[in-house]
Amino acid sequence: MTAPVPEFPAGFLWGVSASAFQIEGSLTADGRGPSSWDAFTGEPGRVKDGSRADVATDHYRRYREDVALMAELGVGAYRFSISWSRVLPDGRGPVNGRGLDFYDRLVDELCAAGIAPAPTLFHWDTPLALEKEGGWLNRDTAERFAAYASVVAERLADRVPLWITLNEPAEVTLLGYGLGEHAPGRRMVFDALPAAHHQLLAHGLGVQALRAAGARRIGIAVSHSPVWAAGDSDEDRAAAELYDTLTNRLFADPILTGSYPAGLDSLLPGPVAEDLKTISAPLDWYGVNYYNPMLVGAPRPAADPVDDEGPAGSPPAGSSFGGIDIPPDLPFDIRQIEGRELTDFGWPVVPDGLRELLATLRERYGDRLPPVYITENGCSYGDGPDPGTGRIDDARRIAYHDGHVRALHRAIEEGADVRGYFIWSILDNFEWAEGYRQRFGLVHVDYETLARTPKRSFAWYRDLIKSNA
Repeated sequence: MTAPVPEFPAGFLWGVSASAFQIEGSLTADGRGPSSWDAFTGEPGRVKDGSRADVATDHYRRYREDVALMAELGVGAYRFSISWSRVLPDGRGPVNGRGLDFYDRLVDELCAAGIAPAPTLFHWDTPLALEKEGGWLNRDTAERFAAYASVVAERLADRVPLWITLNEPAEVTLLGYGLGEHAPGRRMVFDALPAAHHQLLAHGLGVQALRAAGARRIGIAVSHSPVWAAGDSDEDRAAAELYDTLTNRLFADPILTGSYPAGLDSLLPGPVAEDLKTISAPLDWYGVNYYNPMLVGAPRPAADPVDDEGPAGSPPAGSSFGGIDIPPDLPFDIRQIEGRELTDFGWPVVPDGLRELLATLRERYGDRLPPVYITENGCSYGDGPDPGTGRIDDARRIAYHDGHVRALHRAIEEGADVRGYFIWSILDNFEWAEGYRQRFGLVHVDYETLARTPKRSFAWYRDLIKSNA
């Protein structure tokens, strides 16, 4: 038995998260156009278990069942994403009314259940027609995003109290265009930086479009990790600083300060100074996605001996970390954090990293940091139903979230203005390039029958929410 979690401030928002491509399925239903992820998952070898998201968890047809589960859980908000190509099949042009109608019904179902809808307008699934024109390497995609944001807000703004423009632009840039591990599968390394700028511009233009359509409480969901130097050498510290710049500050600085980290402006396209005025439009809140810190050191020569015998050893350059292949020619090397439990994804469990991260953001941005929501925090564990009872005792997930919620409470006591916490995810789902190998859900999904079974962590979170009602 764990001790009761300390009480959170009145009005604190407890929620769950998901994304369209990972749960909806029905990829060709009702006029939906293909996305970059449809094409990526159709290429042999891109998804590690060879699977596709054509059905996923069938949320498109089972959304009422899923909303009923959320109501049973007692969450105050559901963070979902809208499939851009379901609303605008080519990313531009005529609106697909049947696609937009789905999100209208979902929002109504959530409102009827007393759950605040919190839509994300872009969660990685770029319309394929736009991707073929360059995707986020093309400045025009930012303009197309703003037009799409207007279409969605004009339909839903009357009932949606919390909006997210983009989810994790760092991952789209680095994994999608830099390393080729995610859609669209480009391997451009540092030549991928224009994709970062155009996503940030899309965010700024999207904020303008949302406000013009009457949307309230607008934010963005940005992935953040504390970055620890692997050693005390100048080389290790420089490598860690560069990694921090590319994964944290490259995205937060323009949004919160109106400027890029020193030296990056010259690598970015377009009228950067003018664009930054749009990118840094004031936000109502700032979303933080946190999973684990990163231990980073200087690149090691290929001939250096390393301990690669187990999870505590540092992987050699050119191997993988958390399922992501790491090229050997980057100016930094990602190491394993020793002495920590690993999730089934190979990510270290470091709850206090969340408190450290929030303290760093406060120190770095001060009054320019608006109120924060933890828009994602979660873990992959493959616990399945007990053969005898059918129950799913995912004790490790409970321990993970218990530790992170306590760390979040400490951060609030230290002065962090955090207004809510969203668990990733409500359902087991299609985990991008991992396929169905990783399970993040509070609810187990049998991918043969699509039956939903709440795990013990579901009951734990339900009780936590009740105790903080």
